[in-house]
Amino acid sequence: MWKGLINKYKDFLSVDKNQEIVTLSEGNTPLIRADWFSNKYNFELFLKFDGANPTGSFKDRGMTLAVTKALENNSKAIICASTGNTSASAAAYGARSGLKTLVIVPSSKIAKGKLSQALIYGANIIPIKGNFDKALEIVRDLTDKYSLTLVNSLNPFRIEGQKTAAFEVADQLENKTLDILALPVGNAGNITAYWKGFKEYNKKNFIDYLPRMYGFQAKGSAAMVKNKVIKKPETLATAIRIGNPVNREKAELAVNQSKGIFESVTDQEIKKAHYLLSSKEGVFVEPASATPVAGLIKLANIQPDRIKEKRIVAVLTGNGLKDQEFVLNNYELPKAVAGNLNSVEEILNL
Repeated sequence: MWKGLINKYKDFLSVDKNQEIVTLSEGNTPLIRADWFSNKYNFELFLKFDGANPTGSFKDRGMTLAVTKALENNSKAIICASTGNTSASAAAYGARSGLKTLVIVPSSKIAKGKLSQALIYGANIIPIKGNFDKALEIVRDLTDKYSLTLVNSLNPFRIEGQKTAAFEVADQLENKTLDILALPVGNAGNITAYWKGFKEYNKKNFIDYLPRMYGFQAKGSAAMVKNKVIKKPETLATAIRIGNPVNREKAELAVNQSKGIFESVTDQEIKKAHYLLSSKEGVFVEPASATPVAGLIKLANIQPDRIKEKRIVAVLTGNGLKDQEFVLNNYELPKAVAGNLNSVEEILNL
């Protein structure tokens, strides 16, 4: 029986042996071969679907460890700034642990599915007039002033927990060569964590490869690509609408060491990839999760030699149910017809 990623990978994670682990049986998420994309674009693509985690995103990987360590350190409350997924995960693990959870969110541009999770898990939510970067600034000030445990990716245990996804990818590929890992980049914690995980697992298991890290951002929030702070980041992919990534230096190191790249894609390219993932592969993700697939399509069209005949894993960070309004706002529902056989047959045109 799966007992969560801390129990599975305890040799790689620092937890007191007498400490009760705060877990919702996170991790062990599927790696799905993307047959349609692989055949069309002449590479072998796998989808690491972390939207299958308990609260529907990859954030649960880091949160199980961050909250467990908060208890170990006798913390009374946890706090985070969030565009959505972190707030949902923190609230769930806070509820599980009995710790008070404080969440600062932008009052607009947060997906309702994520906000509803934080509400129902019982977090104390404070919306502010401002973006994520302003929310994080406030949270850091509060953490300095009061005895609170910050559970954003500035918390090193978040990165430690998230690195387990790299272990799973290596296990699921049965240590076959992985050429490229492609993932969305917002605050740049996940690309940092994956690279850390691959290096540690490589050393432990004597695997003779390390993948190139390909980080993709939305064009309106491409702080890593443009190498500057974006004061007013914009994109329909709310999870990566971040203009000043706190893990910038570590992420740059990961890309440079792995001989990878940072690249940006437009909102329209994200929307196209989002639709193709669902309609061709049967995998429904939130818009930000479609970013690496949009990036791979872009490279296939303009720089095919970068990805031709390569084995690639694209990290899908969040479940599509997180942001249902995106679909309802961008796709028109068919009009209702009369409730009889003839009316339905006319529409079907069989």
